[in-house]
Amino acid sequence: MTGRVIWHELAEQDLAEAYLFIGEDSLAAAERLLDALEATVQFLLGSPGAGRKRRFASARAKGIRSWAVSGFPSYLIFYRLDGKDLEVVRFVHGARDLPRLLEDDSAG
Repeated sequence: MTGRVIWHELAEQDLAEAYLFIGEDSLAAAERLLDALEATVQFLLGSPGAGRKRRFASARAKGIRSWAVSGFPSYLIFYRLDGKDLEVVRFVHGARDLPRLLEDDSAG
């Protein structure tokens, strides 16, 4: 049995911001991002250990892994495994201040 994908509120906000940002230049590219993200999340459900283990100072970021979105390698999914479930904690561009985003008290 395959697990569920659980999107944290901040990850949903991240996705909306990325969609709007990309969509300003190309709605088609923003739609491709959504399709690529869905495919990537499905891949991670089937291969949850594929992502890179990340280490951040905060205990709140314990167990976080990351994986680049297929076709959008600058965008990273930060997730945690909870049994068979995949918790998407953040979805951000890799050039952002990752420790700040993932160690913030509201990060997950």
